[in-house]
Amino acid sequence: MVHCGKALYNNLLWRNWSPAALSKLVIIGNSFQGIEERLLSRILERDYSYIAKVLKGVEEMALPSHPRYLDTFNDTSVHWFPLEKLQELSPEVWDCVEEPMYQDCEDLEIIRKGEGATAKS
Repeated sequence: MVHCGKALYNNLLWRNWSPAALSKLVIIGNSFQGIEERLLSRILERDYSYIAKVLKGVEEMALPSHPRYLDTFNDTSVHWFPLEKLQELSPEVWDCVEEPMYQDCEDLEIIRKGEGATAKS
């Protein structure tokens, strides 16, 4: 999922939102740590709540950079979700399984279904 928008990562997490499902998932894509560092925490929690909730349950390893492609793959990591870490998260984390709506999201990089959906890139 290299260079995909944050909403796609958030949606992927939402559709797999259980310790059993997430523990079988491996994501190669934009660094979750980088997302956390670049976004205000209130924006991360409001717009990308599934990323925000799973940050303490994910392991991440940056892919080695290559001097020729520094500007292309500089933020790429492998992410996995160890079952032990997911089970250590608060039980309330797993209660909310509402579909993300992105109502107030200004930097949305996906097309939403339904009325008023707009595409931004």
